[in-house]
Amino acid sequence: MAFEVMSSAFAQGEPIPVKYTCDGDDISPPLAWGDPQEGVESFTLINDDPDAPVGTWVHWVLFNLPADARSLPERVPPDAELPDGSRHGQNSWRRLGYGGPCPPSGTHRYFFKIYALDTSLQLEPGADKKQVLEAMAGHILAEAELMGVYSRQ
Repeated sequence: MAFEVMSSAFAQGEPIPVKYTCDGDDISPPLAWGDPQEGVESFTLINDDPDAPVGTWVHWVLFNLPADARSLPERVPPDAELPDGSRHGQNSWRRLGYGGPCPPSGTHRYFFKIYALDTSLQLEPGADKKQVLEAMAGHILAEAELMGVYSRQ
């Protein structure tokens, strides 16, 4: 499998099921990705919405996923640190963990981006997207993204 990210819950460009939004259970969707290349030390996931009226809204930051990780299950708990050593960053609600799509109006795009890194990030749980991106600079070996859309009824 090439280095791409996918979900069994929705396909590229398709609607994100209500279950994974603020109108449903507000749980994280299952994700899977392929092998990027040699030299990967960790993965980082950033999920955001560039269509938010206040600017890009960050829904999920998860970093230091182990190099051998190739998936995330549905309903990842919002713990600061997970059993595999991965750490949650802070989302735009100033919480740890996943916060599902909840657009105030219209159809928004939600990008799930996976970064393959040649290092582990020396950041504490609760780091925000900006801090994570700064720590990743110069360490990204590959990246892949999955985009889903959502509009409230």
